[in-house]
Amino acid sequence: MKLNFSKNNGLIPAIVQDANTGRVLMLAYMNDEALQKTKESGLVTFFSRSRQKLWTKGETSGNYLKLREILPDCDGDTLLIKAVPTGPVCHTGSDTCFFEENQSSIDFLNQLEALIESRKKELPEGSYTTHLFKKGIKKIAQKVGEEATEVVIDAVTNNKERLLQETADLMYHLLVLLKAHDLSLGDVAQVLEKRHG
Repeated sequence: MKLNFSKNNGLIPAIVQDANTGRVLMLAYMNDEALQKTKESGLVTFFSRSRQKLWTKGETSGNYLKLREILPDCDGDTLLIKAVPTGPVCHTGSDTCFFEENQSSIDFLNQLEALIESRKKELPEGSYTTHLFKKGIKKIAQKVGEEATEVVIDAVTNNKERLLQETADLMYHLLVLLKAHDLSLGDVAQVLEKRHG
């Protein structure tokens, strides 16, 4: 689609959204030159109305926006920029310019996976995860089977509170089993993307 830069003196609004969380991060403006630089460099670049020049987000702070996708709106006079931030986006230090935290609950799975990885390497005493790794893959797989059975029972009996609890247990044990085989959630996501891509 041809973009219409003529409506606002050669500028179009660019709404920046986190490509991973879907959170709106900021709004700024682009001219054609900023758009081209963004495409070429892979780092989101805007036109500063106050300074009357191009600026790449993060050139001072180091908190860049790594480009994933550019989508024009239906009229071709606004852009949705999907990007991955390398740090807080707002000059105030906030995650977003709207003072929202830029995290989804799914992010916790990545944190949990990292914790499980560290338990596998360090094997600290008193950790249930350490206990599982020391028992081996057969024991971990057995726990996955037990938790999966509990999930099925709670789903069939419509016990929603227990279903959530047992699903959380199943997810945890699946992560441990994946790590025992040196695999990750990212590996599973790639399989799903190939199936649905």
